[in-house]
This record gives sequence, C-alpha cells and structure tokens, in this order.
Amino acid sequence: MIITSAKFIVSNTDVARCPSGDRAEYAFIGRSNVGKSSLINMLTDRKGLALTSATPGKTLLINHFLINDTWYLVDLPGYGYARRGRSEQERLRTLIGSYVLNRQQLTCLFVLIDARLTPQPIDREFIHFLGLEGVPFAMVFTKADKLSRTKLDTTLKAWDEALAEEWEELPRRFITSSLNRDGRDELLDYIDEINRSIH
Repeated sequence: MIITSAKFIVSNTDVARCPSGDRAEYAFIGRSNVGKSSLINMLTDRKGLALTSATPGKTLLINHFLINDTWYLVDLPGYGYARRGRSEQERLRTLIGSYVLNRQQLTCLFVLIDARLTPQPIDREFIHFLGLEGVPFAMVFTKADKLSRTKLDTTLKAWDEALAEEWEELPRRFITSSLNRDGRDELLDYIDEINRSIH
C-alpha cells in the first residue's frame, strides 16, 4: 500500500464523539514509551503526524487520522504509565476499554510490544483481556533495531511460550523498527489485505 494522504481529523475523550460512518479503523496501542508515535509517523511517512515526546504517556486522547481518504489510523492512549494519578489511570482505562469494546468500526487493534523486554505482566494481561472479549488484534514488536537478531529471537520465543499457555493459535505478529523502517511494508500490506476483504 502506498500512503498518498494522511491527515489529522479529530481528538476525543469520548468514544461517542468519534467520527461517524463505516470507514475501517486500525488502532495502535501499547505501554507508554513503546515508540507508538514514531511507528505511526514511519508508517504514514509523515514526520510530525503523531507527536513524539521524551516524556512517556503523553497521548491522553483518541486521535483519528484519515489515510488515503479511505480508512482511519487511530492513536490510542498508552496503558500502564505508573506516574499518573489513580483517577487519571482509571479515566484512561475506561476510555481505552470503551473504544476497544464498543467501537464497531474497529477492524484491527495493533498492540505494540517493546522487543527489548521479556514478556511483561501488563502486556500479557491486556492481550488476555482482548482474547476474552474477542477483539481482533495483532502484535507489533517495536525497536527491533536496538537488539541483535539472537536477542530478538529470544524475546519472540519467550512470547510464543507465554501465549501458548492459553492460545491455540498465536496472534499475527510484525517486527518493526521506526529507525530502519523495518516492517512498514508488511504492516501496510496487512491493512490493505483486510480492507480489500471487507469491501
């Protein structure tokens, strides 16, 4: 897929006010500081489309970007940023849950995982929740350029073993690097493949 246009449409704190219509939505979510904004900018080939920050946990809204005038890329708030107050954490948890469970236009949720880390409980819990609720998702391992192929394989094997405890079929996964643009074509082709299948 070639990205010919990518434009910011709206930010919301209320799922009910998200764009109307039946355009497919592909949402991106992950722990704070997982490299979500950098990945979105790399995928869309727009350097400043999603705001990147040295301070994790800056995305507090549901951000819709219209891609090629046909589908939405949705930037969701990160989960698990401990330095937020309890009420703020609860508000974001409610916002994320409301979108993930109630947004009919959600076609696939891309769960971002830091490839440098062993399987983290918070990521495993979120993926378990998606499985229980039947939410369609794929895993996107980020920052693959930060570690050797051997260490990356170790991370992937650890995830395979962790997921195999409760999944008969492992979720689709992508290996990405925003710096090297690794995984860009694979991710966009996957979205294109889904879009073609539903139209």
